[in-house]
Amino acid sequence: MYKLMKKISRLVLVSLVLMNSAWAAENESPTLRLAQADSYRLSERESKVVSLVSLYQNGELDKTRKYNVYTRPNRESLVIFKAKVEAGQKMLMLGDNYWLLMPRSRRPIRITPMQKLLGEASIGDISTLTWSDDYQGTELLSEEVKGQQTIKLELIAKTKGASYQKIELWLQSDDNFPVKANLYLRSGKMAKQAWFTRGEREGKPAVTQMRLKDSIQPKKETIIEYLQVVELSLEDKFYNPSYLSRNSVSEL
Repeated sequence: MYKLMKKISRLVLVSLVLMNSAWAAENESPTLRLAQADSYRLSERESKVVSLVSLYQNGELDKTRKYNVYTRPNRESLVIFKAKVEAGQKMLMLGDNYWLLMPRSRRPIRITPMQKLLGEASIGDISTLTWSDDYQGTELLSEEVKGQQTIKLELIAKTKGASYQKIELWLQSDDNFPVKANLYLRSGKMAKQAWFTRGEREGKPAVTQMRLKDSIQPKKETIIEYLQVVELSLEDKFYNPSYLSRNSVSEL
C-alpha cells in the first residue's frame, strides 16, 4: 500500500511539473508577449489619449502638434487635431478604413494610415496604440540591446489597414516591455525605427513616449509623447463619418 501511494504521489508530482511547464511555455508565447507589450501602451478598452508630436532637427525643437485620440475596440479611433494650424481637422479610423475630415468640407477624404502628420509621425502611428489586433507574431531570438536582454519578435500584418506590413519588435525578456521596433512598408523597405521610453502611469510601468527615426535623415527625430491616457467612452455618433462632417466636435 505504501509503495502504491508513493507511486501515485510521484505521478501527481510529474503531472504538476508538466502542467506548470506547459503553462510557462504558453505564457512565453509570442501572442501573450505581444498582449503584455500592448498593455504598456494602452491598458483600457476605451480611452482618450492626449498625444504631443514634436519634430527635432539637429537636436533642436522645430515644430509641435497636439492630438486627442479616442480609441475603442474593433480597431476604431477618432483623432481630433488640436493645434491652431490644424484646427477643425478630424481623422476617423473604422477597421481598415481611414477618413480625413476638413473644417470647410462636408465630404470625408479617404486616406491611408501612412498619411504624414509631422516629421516621421503618421496617422497610423497615433491612431493605433496596440499591435495584437493587426499583427501575428513569431518569436525569433534572444538578443542584447543597449545592455538589456531582449526577445525579438517578427510581426506580420493580418489586416489590410495595418500601418506596416512587417515589424521587427524587441521586448525586454523579463517583462515584455517594448524596447525598439523596425517598421517596414509593403515594398519591403524599412520606413523608420521606433524607440520606446519607459515611465510610469498611475504607479505602473508604461510607454510614455515613442521616438521615430528615419535612416535617410538621421538629423531629424520625431517624438510622440503620451501626455495623458484616461478611460473614456464616446457615443457611437462620434464614430460616424457623416456626423463628423456636419459637426465641428472641437470640444473633444
